Amino acid sequence: MKAVLIDDERLARQELKSLLSAYPEIEIVGEANNSETAIESIKLLKPDVIFLDIQMPGKNGFELLEEISGVPEVVFVTAYDEYAIRAFEVNALDYLLKPVQSNRLAETVKKILNKENSDKQESKELSLPLNDNDQVFVKDGEKCWFVKLSDVRLFESEGNYVRIYFDKNRPLILRSLNNLDERLNNRTFFRASRKHIINLKWVESIESWFNGGLMVKLRGGEQIEISRRQAAKLKDMMSL
Repeated sequence: MKAVLIDDERLARQELKSLLSAYPEIEIVGEANNSETAIESIKLLKPDVIFLDIQMPGKNGFELLEEISGVPEVVFVTAYDEYAIRAFEVNALDYLLKPVQSNRLAETVKKILNKENSDKQESKELSLPLNDNDQVFVKDGEKCWFVKLSDVRLFESEGNYVRIYFDKNRPLILRSLNNLDERLNNRTFFRASRKHIINLKWVESIESWFNGGLMVKLRGGEQIEISRRQAAKLKDMMSL
């Protein structure tokens, strides 16, 4: 797996690089000491995972994620634990506290490799494109549904699962949002964020939001925030 290290402290990057050298499965293809350089590196190198500091000069780690259209796996590496909840809200794979302990990093690497293997297997099994009129089988515990994709208004990532919103139902399925994003009709289903794919035909209203973003309200009542970068993509896609 290709990795990029993003941290404004050179010694922190060196320490993490040294610890990661024990894992030949992870190839460090780039480093960056600020968000602007990191964004260019991510566009150019297309890493599978980024190890990301939060507090940096200029844009912080969360603001950086709003600026990238690709969705590599994210491992936050920070000296502060107060951002943990927000980190998992943006679907981070893990959250490491500095100084990084080798045994804790081993757990993170295991998560990364398990996620990669899971995504590869899923891609092999589920590679056919899906059309809006297709019906999909959904099973959650003892409950089962045949659901027409046009009736699904929202997909929401929750760890290794995706919650599907249709009618009054909210079942969980063992799938990745990335795989669904590749298979769904991108004229109907839009990747609003790292955690959400929305059905544009279910949009009730759109209003301007903070920092150039948008707030979308669906007919089911859900409100989804779209970052400035994704908002620009949505405007370009929907314009004449």
